Amino acid sequence: MSDSIQFTQAGYDKLVAELGDLKSTKRKAAVDRLARARSMGDLSENSEYHAAKEELAFVEGRVSEIEQMMRKAEVIASQTEDWVSVGTKVTVEINGKEMAYEIVGEFEADPTKNRLSATSPIGKALIGKEVNDEVKIAVPAGMITYKILKIAKN
Repeated sequence: MSDSIQFTQAGYDKLVAELGDLKSTKRKAAVDRLARARSMGDLSENSEYHAAKEELAFVEGRVSEIEQMMRKAEVIASQTEDWVSVGTKVTVEINGKEMAYEIVGEFEADPTKNRLSATSPIGKALIGKEVNDEVKIAVPAGMITYKILKIAKN
């Protein structure tokens, strides 16, 4: 298995923007807060100092995490609407109801917005399928049949 981390272009762009914000704005704010708290005197009982230190550690940790993801990032752009892949929107019929899902990379998934990871059970089952294919997927509620109605590049 590849060490790459798949992203849609939009997901990758969002990650780049977050990194830029962390480096240009949030890191400076955290350093300034720490400096102000340090100037308040006794550090052992200075809760603001400890909170500022934790905030800076969080920012630095997130910067490091994003930089590691970006080194392994593989931007996937669907080249076809013939089958389901990362970067496609797929409309399915489930028990007579239509649902639309966007298949995205693992770190972009948000089930509340119908953004499914290609590595999730439903995403894995849909990948590579074509319009009119029926897929039975085991979910916590039991076996559900998904019929693919439409596939669109995102």
